[in-house]
Amino acid sequence: MRIEFTRKYHIDELPFLVGKRAVALGMFDGIHEGHIDIIKSLVRYAAANNLISCVQTFTNLPKTEDGVLTTPDEQQEIISSLGVDEMLVLDYRDICDMGPYDFVVDYVTIKMGAAAVIVGSDYRFGKGASADAEKLRELCKPMNIDVIIRDFKTRTGRKVSSTWLREDLDNGHPDEYAKLCLGRPFSYTGKVVKGKQMGRQMGFPTANIRIPEGKCRARRGVYLSRIILGHDTYYGVTNIGLRPTLENATEDVCETYIFDFDEDIYGALIRVELLFFLRDETAFPGKDELISYVEADKKRARELLQSQIL
Repeated sequence: MRIEFTRKYHIDELPFLVGKRAVALGMFDGIHEGHIDIIKSLVRYAAANNLISCVQTFTNLPKTEDGVLTTPDEQQEIISSLGVDEMLVLDYRDICDMGPYDFVVDYVTIKMGAAAVIVGSDYRFGKGASADAEKLRELCKPMNIDVIIRDFKTRTGRKVSSTWLREDLDNGHPDEYAKLCLGRPFSYTGKVVKGKQMGRQMGFPTANIRIPEGKCRARRGVYLSRIILGHDTYYGVTNIGLRPTLENATEDVCETYIFDFDEDIYGALIRVELLFFLRDETAFPGKDELISYVEADKKRARELLQSQIL
């Protein structure tokens, strides 16, 4: 029953089926190793029981005013790579005031058509997060819906969570972020846009992309990065920030110098993965000081690559 690529639906678009889906319920922001465990369990269960696998996510979550770790398009790509058939995107505002019983009857049973649901042991739902995973099992039993509860993942005694991922970004630890996501780095994807070409004038041309609307901003600073352009992979140095020395922009920019690369890629879609934090963004007295630091950043980044620290 596996579909070639995960199909993304909203609740009013989801094909109506009765008891034909296994659904993973949750927020899945960042898709860390705990989420991955749930999703892989979902895929195995669905295959064993001839069901359609579906991962339910959200938009407009109250805890993501600063942006999401993974956009719906990124979630779809990651979820698809794990072998899921469908992704259901719910608007949190539509269900945040629903009681647990109403959510199970109206959404899980009728709209999702679930024969089984899979959640983490820390799953909460219903108005005010009033119900837990065991309450979900209790409410689903009369509906003949199986409930599979997976233990949450821990590292060094701490629960792996989206909150932890955000802390890693805020503290300049994208390498630790990637470990919690089983090797998948935090990234930005976008089309290369024309800037003021100041970098080119100073001897280090850059590929600039806008940080996607609604996406979390990593700590402002300079990073060793990996760049995916089509089927090709490159490495370079990326600055996330306002470029205070050159223009003091009002919106953060993702600006990347790509090693051993000087092609015109304006308009091309690239993904910039943040691998290692080099230093905080700094306002320098002038261009000469900036150029000196950029050269030092490039040297340090190449040393990291050669040392195979990644």
